[in-house]
Amino acid sequence: MSDTHLLFELILLLALTAAGLALFERMRLPAIAGFLVVGAIAGPGGLGLVPDPERVRLLAEIGVIFLLFEIGLELPLSRLRDLGRMGLIAGGTQVVLTVGIVALGATVMGLPPATALILGGLISMSSTALVIRLLSDEAQIDAPHGRLAVSVLVFQDLAIVPFLLAIPFLADGGESSATGLIVSVVRMGAALALVIFIVRIAVPRVLNAVAKTRSPDLFSLLSLLIVLGSAFLAEELGLTLAVGAFLAGVAAASSPYAQQLFSEVVPLRGVVLGIFFTAIGMLFEPQSLMAHAPLVILYLTVTLLLKTCIVAAAGHLLLGYSIRAALLAGLALSQTGEFTFVLAEAAAQAGLLGEPYYQVVLSGSILSLLASPFVMRAAPRIADAVASWSDRSESRQESVPAGDDELRQARVVIIGYGPAGQTLTRLLRSIDIPYIVIDNNPRAVERAQAHEPNIHFGDATRPILLAWLGVQQARLVVVAISDALATRRIVTRIRLSAPDTPVLARTRYVLEVDPLENAGATSVVAEEFEASIELVARTLELFEIAPGPISRFTQALRDEGYGAIRGSVRLPLDPWLMELLDESDTEWVDCPPDFVGERSLKDLDVRARTGCTVLAVERKGQVNTNPSPSEPLRRGDRLLVLGEGEKLAELKALLGAETLAP
Repeated sequence: MSDTHLLFELILLLALTAAGLALFERMRLPAIAGFLVVGAIAGPGGLGLVPDPERVRLLAEIGVIFLLFEIGLELPLSRLRDLGRMGLIAGGTQVVLTVGIVALGATVMGLPPATALILGGLISMSSTALVIRLLSDEAQIDAPHGRLAVSVLVFQDLAIVPFLLAIPFLADGGESSATGLIVSVVRMGAALALVIFIVRIAVPRVLNAVAKTRSPDLFSLLSLLIVLGSAFLAEELGLTLAVGAFLAGVAAASSPYAQQLFSEVVPLRGVVLGIFFTAIGMLFEPQSLMAHAPLVILYLTVTLLLKTCIVAAAGHLLLGYSIRAALLAGLALSQTGEFTFVLAEAAAQAGLLGEPYYQVVLSGSILSLLASPFVMRAAPRIADAVASWSDRSESRQESVPAGDDELRQARVVIIGYGPAGQTLTRLLRSIDIPYIVIDNNPRAVERAQAHEPNIHFGDATRPILLAWLGVQQARLVVVAISDALATRRIVTRIRLSAPDTPVLARTRYVLEVDPLENAGATSVVAEEFEASIELVARTLELFEIAPGPISRFTQALRDEGYGAIRGSVRLPLDPWLMELLDESDTEWVDCPPDFVGERSLKDLDVRARTGCTVLAVERKGQVNTNPSPSEPLRRGDRLLVLGEGEKLAELKALLGAETLAP
């Protein structure tokens, strides 16, 4: 009977997980929060659909194992290289200061040092899945604050491993002597070394042997064995399940079969991780929330404010980001994340986190996840208000020399020094048009100043900087940054202060075209549309449509504001657009190298057979306009021909056929 009950609880848990995901996706709220909320409603503290979630949680912990294996599989090579100086400085500062400040405050409140350190680690984590999802939805992954936030997230993902390793040490250290602590550290180090040795030596060789069998089923079974077996081995040696899975992922990353392992593990990880968070939600007790409401509010307030301030300060003071970009990154990382629950569960099992504090962490973390989308939506307004209010206006970097009025009226203002901005500056320099460049990436500006004297550091969303740049008198302002939201704000503020200045805005995404035009952009260049137009042009070239009609066709697409591309896919293109491809055009046509003899235009009967008119014949650099019908054609000649696309193709076929003439 108990087995039947367990199966029923598992089926119910899967159904609740799916319901939570569907509901919160529709509401555009984090899926993790959906799992937690639905679990809380169905658990013993809610409707009681699953009276004993402890049994299901044992199965759900497998999700954590898969999650740590995946991180170990990705971090060592690809993501560690991308971490760089930004992640080490900002991420390291955020984690160390958060742990230190929270631990100090918790100790002052009377908590044991080990519990205080664990609380600091819990609060230092942010939700990688949630933040990246929200940044992607707002097209801000490549924005300065998006890059800063992602680099901090990568460091946090790495930090979970030493946190998990520290739990047995902190648990043993609570009641042990100094000698006992040293023995615990040595034992843990020996176990860690043994696990690393085993997975580094055994895993790659076993993967090699199994891959040679070319059995996909065997490879799938081996993938599961590596993940679960390494976790079990680590726990038996005194480490944690999650640490063992992480080390196995690190070892497997050096194998040429790492990507195949990733594809085998990730689908399972998504399912069991959803079960894990739903089961964690079942442990939530509403009565504990009411009983410990002041502590929950304190936990939530510290989480949101402390992390925001630390990330913003690190980004602005240590990395040189503008106040606005640094604050946007801080607000994006203000919540706690999936690893908060993983670490809290491990700490609770080790006796480091008592029941009242465990419930406070659960309640506060769920609330922070639910609040995060709303915080990020309000973040631009908050960041703008703080940046305007701040007395530290970065006047030294933003005091751009404007020059006299005549120069300001002749020059181009370029905002953003990415690939598009760099290409534009080279063009303007080549044709002697004065320009000035502004960018809010301090490291990029520092590198560029060695060869680009006209570049300066500054945040172009600040009206005072736009005034210093002289956008009112500029000949043209080009906004070429990756931050879609900042682009819109810059265009709006330029239009308010300089209603007559042409503004050319560049964006990556289709959805930003209308908002930018409504904000006042004179013209918007959308990379997605330009890529579509280029694909169309290359396709038409392969079908031998003449360059002239192709050029007119693609220009018409641009002149219509990409309307034909943005229309419904179920509707055909407007007939007038297709007529452009049928218009007559001039094109140079070569006589093939193996053209036989000297056949005249009259002999070939070009006009009657193809409908094309030969306007000129070029031979050895000499051009003969209005050639006589009797003039012979020879191999290597070039003909300037007037005709429609299909007619030009027929002429090329006619000349090609002459290579076979007797």
